[in-house]
Amino acid sequence: MIAVSRSLGRVLPEDARLIHDPFGERFATPFLRFVANNATWLLPVIESTLATVQVRTRLIDEALISFLEQGGSQVLLLGAGYDARAARFAERLGDARVFEIDHPATQADKRARLPDPASVHYLPWDFERSPVAELPAALAALGHEPTRPTLTIWEGVTMYLSEPAVDTTARAIAALSAPGSRFVFTYVERGALERPGFVYRLVAKLVSFVGEPLRFGFEPSELPSWTASRGFTLEHDVSFHDAAELLLPARLAAQVERRMRVAFATRAQ
Repeated sequence: MIAVSRSLGRVLPEDARLIHDPFGERFATPFLRFVANNATWLLPVIESTLATVQVRTRLIDEALISFLEQGGSQVLLLGAGYDARAARFAERLGDARVFEIDHPATQADKRARLPDPASVHYLPWDFERSPVAELPAALAALGHEPTRPTLTIWEGVTMYLSEPAVDTTARAIAALSAPGSRFVFTYVERGALERPGFVYRLVAKLVSFVGEPLRFGFEPSELPSWTASRGFTLEHDVSFHDAAELLLPARLAAQVERRMRVAFATRAQ
């Protein structure tokens, strides 16, 4: 749904098209293909989702571009899913290496639908079952250089994992990240899970139905100390809604999620 929504930003008003993703629709299920083919007349129903995805993707895209412009050459997509950034930014990436880590079944399906960009190295991984402490060594075997800064993108994952899995994964990322590395991740505010409104109850039922229940959230005020204790300095933490007010027309910004956020951290020296 997220991948297809990235592509469907094309049906939003021109001043709300924050990204360009021609690849996302390749991952559509039959139902999502119907939505894509009828997106214009379905727009009143789906524009809130499309606007939210546009903002979320734009914020992380900007972090990627900034990292590359400052000489970064290693990008790690953690729980990559159907992320098409390696294809979307193939020219900007140049000689940079992209490492994609995800569940073996999802990764195989993605590779069958999207030709492998030359810069991408794939690592099949089950975050709940594979020993996360072994992640740095597994990446090193693929060519990752732990002495060089890495941008790690963890988009749309933390809310589906257990608290121990989130903790051990963050520590593993710190272990493989040289000083100056960057860590970008999205999360749901804990209050949205503990005191869900109508929309969150619907979302929770939907993702539970497809086998990925919402399980974990952060309290924003606790995030600086949480990242610090795991080797990172929190530089910025913003809600999708607050970012939308700067990026989107007011009517669409009002529809963007208020309790979903993206955090930007740097590996401590």
